[in-house]
Amino acid sequence: MIVSVVSMPEGLVTHTDAAEARARLATSAFVLVHVELPEEAAPDEEPLAPQLGLDAGRYAWFGRKDEPVRAEYQGDRATFVVPMYLEDRVAHVHVLVTERYLVTAHRGRVEPLENLTSQMPEERPDDAVAVLFLMLQAALETFRRAAVAALLTVEDLEDEMFENRRAEQVYRLSQLRRRAALLHHSLLPYLQTMDEIITRRMLSSTFPEARQRLAREFQQACRLVLTDIESLQDATRRAFASYTSLVSGEQNGVINRLAIVSTIFLPLSFLTGYFGMNFTYLTDELESGVVFWLLAVGLQVLSLVGALYVLHRTNLWRRLRDEGYEDR
Repeated sequence: MIVSVVSMPEGLVTHTDAAEARARLATSAFVLVHVELPEEAAPDEEPLAPQLGLDAGRYAWFGRKDEPVRAEYQGDRATFVVPMYLEDRVAHVHVLVTERYLVTAHRGRVEPLENLTSQMPEERPDDAVAVLFLMLQAALETFRRAAVAALLTVEDLEDEMFENRRAEQVYRLSQLRRRAALLHHSLLPYLQTMDEIITRRMLSSTFPEARQRLAREFQQACRLVLTDIESLQDATRRAFASYTSLVSGEQNGVINRLAIVSTIFLPLSFLTGYFGMNFTYLTDELESGVVFWLLAVGLQVLSLVGALYVLHRTNLWRRLRDEGYEDR
């Protein structure tokens, strides 16, 4: 377990232990505490809340693995479980905030929180609640960046399809579609919960105007991020539809070519099969060279001319020629 204490408003970061962090939480007027827990919880792992001097019964969930998203207002404090998107996974940061301090706990490294901590001397937030909104905005930013990057990748893939369609493009689109679903599935319950608690707080006359402004900005950012994710979902659906259309167009070209071959060779095959039968009339009466040329060759030429005329009238040649030019 790695414990970092940030003294505010100076923004001085100190790496210490849980006992020192507990003492600072009890005495400091404005302090931030970040706790990095191991990725996997040990079987005998001690609950984090009592180590930091928090109510063990009330905050038994704090630092626990696989805790669902949460947003609760409890009088003089609020608790949250905030999702953050980190490359190919979603991490959950546990947050407890009061007027004096903000405590976060997460499993594994969460780079956005480290970046936020390093910005504290420049940001100079007024209190722990202002730091909370900075952290919530940073969490939203991880989802926004992931959605925008995936959206640009989908657009590039769609352009590649029209130039040179390949089977691996479907696999890449499937991965991007799953990423869009992960972003939406991870963020939507959290945003709904946050919207409920913020709406209730803004209806209270005791909610300061400055914090109302921060809350409104956060809600606006939530809507924008959700719109980006939904745009990504729409783009992946559109790209799959484009791929299907390209496949259908190629199949139509193959069917048109088969239609041309069938139109030419089916009459010839019929004539060959018919005159290959061992009927008495065919074997005994049609023996002269003139009859051979008229029937064996003339009918073949006539059927071939008729087939070409039908193809010309149905414009199949022209369609195939135009498709060939478009492919180039």
